Amino acid sequence: MKFKTTLQKEPKHTEIATCVGWTTPDEVYSGSDDHQILRWNLLNNETVNTTKLPNDVYPTDIHWFPKSSGVGKKQGGSDLFVLTSTDGKFHLISRTGRVEKSVESHRGAVLAGRWSYDGTALVTAGEDGQVKIWSRSGMLRSTLTQNSTPVYSVVWGPDSDQILYTNGRQLVIKPLQANAKPSTWKAHDGVILKVDWNPANNLILSGAEDCKFKIWDCYGRQMYSSSSNDYPITSIAWTPDGECFAVGSFNTLRLCDKTGWSHALEKPNIGSVFNLAWSSDGTQIAGACGNGQIIFAHVIEKRLEWKNFEVTVSDRQTINVRNVVNDAKEKLDFRDRIIKVSLAFDHLVVATSSQCYVYSVRNWNTPMIFDLKEGGVTLIVQAEKHFLLVDNAGIYVYSYEGRMVCSPKFQGMRTDILNTQTISLSNDTIAVRDKVDEKVIHLFEAQSGKPLGDGKPITHKMEVMEIALDQCGSSNERRLAIIDKNRDLYLTSVRVFGAARKTVKLGTMIMSLAWNDTCNMLAALADGKFTVWYYPNAVYVDKALLPKTIFEKDASEFGKNPQLLNFLGNHVTIRRAEGSLVSSGVSPYPAILHGYVTSTKWDDAVRLCRFVKDETLWSCMAAMAAYAKDLSTAEVAYAAINEADKVQYILYIKEIPSKEARNAEMALFCGNQQDAESILLQAGLIFRTIMMNIQLFNWARALELAVKHKTHVDSVLAFRKKFLDNCDKEETDKRFLQYSEGVDIDWEKIEQKIEMEFQKEREKGGRR
Repeated sequence: MKFKTTLQKEPKHTEIATCVGWTTPDEVYSGSDDHQILRWNLLNNETVNTTKLPNDVYPTDIHWFPKSSGVGKKQGGSDLFVLTSTDGKFHLISRTGRVEKSVESHRGAVLAGRWSYDGTALVTAGEDGQVKIWSRSGMLRSTLTQNSTPVYSVVWGPDSDQILYTNGRQLVIKPLQANAKPSTWKAHDGVILKVDWNPANNLILSGAEDCKFKIWDCYGRQMYSSSSNDYPITSIAWTPDGECFAVGSFNTLRLCDKTGWSHALEKPNIGSVFNLAWSSDGTQIAGACGNGQIIFAHVIEKRLEWKNFEVTVSDRQTINVRNVVNDAKEKLDFRDRIIKVSLAFDHLVVATSSQCYVYSVRNWNTPMIFDLKEGGVTLIVQAEKHFLLVDNAGIYVYSYEGRMVCSPKFQGMRTDILNTQTISLSNDTIAVRDKVDEKVIHLFEAQSGKPLGDGKPITHKMEVMEIALDQCGSSNERRLAIIDKNRDLYLTSVRVFGAARKTVKLGTMIMSLAWNDTCNMLAALADGKFTVWYYPNAVYVDKALLPKTIFEKDASEFGKNPQLLNFLGNHVTIRRAEGSLVSSGVSPYPAILHGYVTSTKWDDAVRLCRFVKDETLWSCMAAMAAYAKDLSTAEVAYAAINEADKVQYILYIKEIPSKEARNAEMALFCGNQQDAESILLQAGLIFRTIMMNIQLFNWARALELAVKHKTHVDSVLAFRKKFLDNCDKEETDKRFLQYSEGVDIDWEKIEQKIEMEFQKEREKGGRR
């Protein structure tokens, strides 16, 4: 990616430009020391002077009142902005340029003013070291803090419930609650001039006189520090979606990725860039410059890759497609400005400011086109059968034919902060992390948009940082991978029927993860290692097998803090910390094995394992066969990895005449005791259910079942007595004492009854 910059031949402002703000993606207002407020129309390149400020008023900051996201309306502009100035006042000015109100707010200059995201409050920071909160109408609500040094920059936290401001070389996060302690840390070796806090990725950006810009998380941990630039950093700004940020300095404009590395560096002759502002769609940026110029820059050359296709946004309305196999090239032209592009699962989805285009990689000439209700699409997520668009009004799922499938909603949904980490899509399920309570994950049917199952969301025990749905297999076996605040990785079932949801921990210190596109393998970068779980479902089948189904290798070749981008086929793409892409391969055999098992070609699967002679592959095979209840294959696979005890148990299961009893024993083999019991009870195999509980030493449950069904009470008491005698213990359980009073234990009779039960089962199984 890079900037395509535009400058006027002659500056429209006669003095230094100090502030800029966008109303719509085609209209910008700028303020300057020449006391003029100019309106720039980017469609016809007209510039209009809207306001002449008094001679003692020098503007320092502009911020437009946030747009209300009316559902079904095109994004209109805001009608009011706050202008802070050096005379100690802030001014509320209408779009036409009329000063609605001027409020005395600070001693000395007011250096920054920002509306909260919901528009209910305004924060100002001044040369007097004070940070104040004001109502929408300009009434003082509170003085948040008093510092000994000027506060050069201030921003709201993502939920508008805390403030981040500069204090010399320190950054301070101050919650709005009266008694809450502020969080303070030394961030730079020079005075900090600018800060920004992005609601979508929850990361903080700071630039200072020490000529460095840095990225922090919301706990004050440093995520990135730039090398020292030639000049102090005078301005910084996140894109609305949090994927990139811009940095302004003397004669310098830089575009960086959210992890810190630079996409592009421009060196226009403009003096210092005092203020930067992104348009609401994140495609353009405006900068207020020291020589009176307003610089405009458009983000171009965004590149996407998927298998053998390479897509490049070469201009604001043009995309070039290249097939690297045969070097075939296509040029796609659009009527409007391109806002978002996504390439995956054989489809290219392009969102412009008014329409969405869906191309198949097999045919670039006839796209599906449909109109967008809202102008600004902020996110596109693709699955094999459909894709998802996010804008300020909601979440929409479309088929690749352009038909709207559903639009899921839940209470308190905030779409402006959704990104690829907090929303996930598969062929049958949508998962969205809640913003109000970050432990909660909402699940929806992809076909109807209705909440899954009983409508209750997943509630994790810690705040969730990242979610990812697997892409293959049936909907009943859908799994969700969760990374929480501790960077622990969990796997949980999406669809649960009656039983409690099973969540299992897979790993720790996970930095990034990706599901495979063709089978349910999971790759992750964890604590200096690159790890692939060839069959993560093994954790639900045989926990002891899981470590044997994992491929691990040292990740030092990928440098510090690498990011996993995708996992296609048997290739993994990783981005290193400095921005370069590295491709790494994994064995092709597990994917082939997944294919055989999905199409129930067990003989082919066994042949493959025998050919490869790899314990990892045999372990995957054993878990897959046990999960599918294919006992013969499971026996072969467990024998190959020398699990003699499990082979013996499988041979015992194979001897059981009743299919339901075999299924129950397999459920028990997988550790699902509840499932095993319900299978037996549904099949009417009461005796076997009682015996299963006796063998598991669930004495109370065995007695409860025997009493309820009025059968084998004496058997339960006999086995209980035998167990206690072996342990040299006396009976203390009141229920057992109560029932043993009137029951004579006759082992001969009991054994006869047990034999009769087994005979019945054999006859029943034989009839089938």
